[in-house]
Amino acid sequence: MRTSDSEGDKAACQWCGKSVVNQGRGRPKKYCSSACKQRAYEKRAALRDFSDNEKALTLSPERAVKLHDGLFELRCSAEDIATAIEEGAPASEVRHLCDELVGIARRVEELR
Repeated sequence: MRTSDSEGDKAACQWCGKSVVNQGRGRPKKYCSSACKQRAYEKRAALRDFSDNEKALTLSPERAVKLHDGLFELRCSAEDIATAIEEGAPASEVRHLCDELVGIARRVEELR
């Protein structure tokens, strides 16, 4: 959204929304400060790790269901470990439950 006035073109910062004044020479500014420019870059870089689409992270409905189910499994597994410890289960049983928890977490990580 740009407007022209006697001071130059005005636009909104693409990160924070503050006013950005362009003096008419060179490429129009997108950000009000170097800090906003850096935050926007960091967000784009983080999203690239998950998706080719820089604006959104998308999962297919099937993967979303698998992710939801996997998170439920993780919570239940953690609760099983807590219960086993509270009930004084032997270390070998707790170790087995921890191994199961790690296995579930690895499967959930593969859902990217």
